[in-house]
Amino acid sequence: MPGSLGRNFGLAVQSVGMVSASIYILSARRPLDWGLLKPALAGALVGTPLGAALIAPFVPDLWVKLTFAVVWCSFGIMHLVKLKELVAAEGVSDRWRRYDTPLGLTVGFTGGIVASITGVGIDMMVYATLVLLYRADLKVAIPTSVLLMAFTSVVGISANLLLSRFHPGLYHMDPEVYANWLAAAPIVALGAPFGALVVNLISRTPTLLLVSLLCIVQFVWTIMHERVTGVALLAALGSVLAMNALFHVLYRCGRGEASLDRPGLAAGLPPVELVGDERGE
Repeated sequence: MPGSLGRNFGLAVQSVGMVSASIYILSARRPLDWGLLKPALAGALVGTPLGAALIAPFVPDLWVKLTFAVVWCSFGIMHLVKLKELVAAEGVSDRWRRYDTPLGLTVGFTGGIVASITGVGIDMMVYATLVLLYRADLKVAIPTSVLLMAFTSVVGISANLLLSRFHPGLYHMDPEVYANWLAAAPIVALGAPFGALVVNLISRTPTLLLVSLLCIVQFVWTIMHERVTGVALLAALGSVLAMNALFHVLYRCGRGEASLDRPGLAAGLPPVELVGDERGE
């Protein structure tokens, strides 16, 4: 299917699923990192419509698919390499609190642009920042990323709908988006909060392993299915390496700071105690 259709459908269906999951998360009073989330929401509010208006329509279809594949392949590799430390983290390091605003704005703005191109990505970026730099507990990082993606999806699909009304030639909205959305919305409205409940109960390690492997498999499948060769293939592989290099820098910075500071609490909320199974032990 065309990359533009996937992007718009992704934003549309997440505006139901992620919002539904967010309602559950807020109702259940799950711990959130509001210090990073608030500026990230502001950054996404600016970056997402700007990306939708000025960048997304001019990105070739193949590059839309490759951007999606690269982002999530990098995410999968990062988890496979750092899995034990990620599932064992508790609390949130306070050492980076003074940088919440610039970091949040940067993540929100750049993540909003990525989401305007692929329909996803900003959730991965705030999640990676929290678990690698802030050394955050997964029970804080995951719901925080869900809320940011929910907000971005609503902003993104709203921006795309408005742009398609004013300039339907440049900002085309495929009619299939609506048909697919009507078919999927009732399922994700129930499935997303149910998933948020289930993932809070089961062991983290096998879940992250499965998701990470799927992220890598979809990259390989995209390369094969789209017959990516030459410069495009080198660019895709180089982008995966570059993103993982960035993840490693965040990890090194986070580990250095975490060694100086005892993990703190997320946004003033009480600590989340992890039982053995949730640490993957």
